[in-house]
Amino acid sequence: MGGDHRNLCQKAMNSKVGRLIEEYDLRGMDERLVDAWTAEGDGRHSLRELADQFNRELLRAAMAEAGTSTLDGEVANTYRLLTAEDVSTGVRTQAESALERDGIDPEALRNDFVSHQAVHTYLTKDRGVERPSGSSGRDRVERTESTIQRLTSRLVAVAEKRLRSLRDADTITLGTASVLVDVRVICEDCGTHTDVRTLLAEGGCECDSDA
Repeated sequence: MGGDHRNLCQKAMNSKVGRLIEEYDLRGMDERLVDAWTAEGDGRHSLRELADQFNRELLRAAMAEAGTSTLDGEVANTYRLLTAEDVSTGVRTQAESALERDGIDPEALRNDFVSHQAVHTYLTKDRGVERPSGSSGRDRVERTESTIQRLTSRLVAVAEKRLRSLRDADTITLGTASVLVDVRVICEDCGTHTDVRTLLAEGGCECDSDA
């Protein structure tokens, strides 16, 4: 049991989230992530929410180390200015300059920010956590997979029927044939090329994910 626990801890430290928890001394953050992801009802948080919470804690730790104000409003606002898509370049540059004046490298800090996929990897592979059945997020994924499967089956059936019709009318030559439909997803950002079922099972593509 002790060996398994040490191996789990070592594995967690080797992931990006686990490594950053150590580097930024985010005590208790590991359990907070687990608890928030597996909580019941309104207490349950999505992976994207957890990624934002984690990143704000990174920013809070960096600002505290630099002696900068770490009030909730300050941290949340700075994080928004660094990451939100609706923030203008000029305003973002001002926020970055303010961090630089305090001795914080905004680009290095941004590179440390984690994605929802990195959080998912940490929780499921490093911590061995399984989200309770019936979670709204999992339900949506399963409904999406089921919908795509039904549409795929329908497309196969329609294609086979139309092809047989053309063959029977001597419009085309076709022996015994089967129609195969392979729905694949290509992410133009990270280059991930996989089938839909695998993509959903793994929680997404490789964008911003880290081992």
